[in-house]
Amino acid sequence: MTHGGGRHLGHRDSGSSMSAVIAVLQARMSSTRLPGKVLLPLLGVPMLTRQIERVRQAKSLDQIIVATSTVSGDDAIAAECERAGVSCSRGSLDDVLDRFYHAVEPTSATDVVRLTGDCPLICPEIIDAVVACREHGGFDYASNAHERTFPDGLDVEVMTREALTSAWRHGRLPSEREHVTPYIWKHPEWFRSGAYRNSIDYSALRWTVDERADYALVSMIFERLYPVNTRFRMADVLHLLESEPGLGQLNAGIQQNQGYLKSLDADRQFIGAASSSPKP
Repeated sequence: MTHGGGRHLGHRDSGSSMSAVIAVLQARMSSTRLPGKVLLPLLGVPMLTRQIERVRQAKSLDQIIVATSTVSGDDAIAAECERAGVSCSRGSLDDVLDRFYHAVEPTSATDVVRLTGDCPLICPEIIDAVVACREHGGFDYASNAHERTFPDGLDVEVMTREALTSAWRHGRLPSEREHVTPYIWKHPEWFRSGAYRNSIDYSALRWTVDERADYALVSMIFERLYPVNTRFRMADVLHLLESEPGLGQLNAGIQQNQGYLKSLDADRQFIGAASSSPKP
């Protein structure tokens, strides 16, 4: 695996006085395509809690915070966080960047990992690797999602606290507010970004949960792998899909990044409205 800058990757030494790394996991009940998906059961346990279970296995993290909204529909997420023993921060439903920033603001974080609650197959080793990519490369931001070589659903973004604060202060477009990091990676003149890549391109695989078919696939993966190995990883899922090729057809053909594409449409409307407004 490689990353921008070509430097050696390694785990953070937890016994050193290095940066405090906080993971913020975004979750809400009001998904338009699959409402309530983050609390759908995987082997009898809410999907969000299954994902937290996997994120906790990452060696680079000092804290995990679930960032949900203040709307009443997300009370169930806050309650599940309490049951799971994980911190929960609540903020704006639509201005996710503001919600994300205020989840981090009271902490001592110097590095912030962004995760989303529709990725229950997330691998802790990949989280650690992207954290190391940002740290050892001296980047303001690192990700395995923009030069995509991993399956959709194993996305990890890591940014410095300073980069997050700058995005929160200056991001204006709907896509920048809804998706947290676009302001950072769209401005290479201000922020240095690194890409963490897999040696084999698996970007055509879809392991995120946005549609009912995605949930069916992920449910079957858990049913087959979790009872045998509660700490199964990407390689185990790949082996399963090779041995049962029909599984991968369950969600074939679903367009990736539909949410971000929708935000770009909102950007065009936002820019058009601003350009047509009467000047003072």
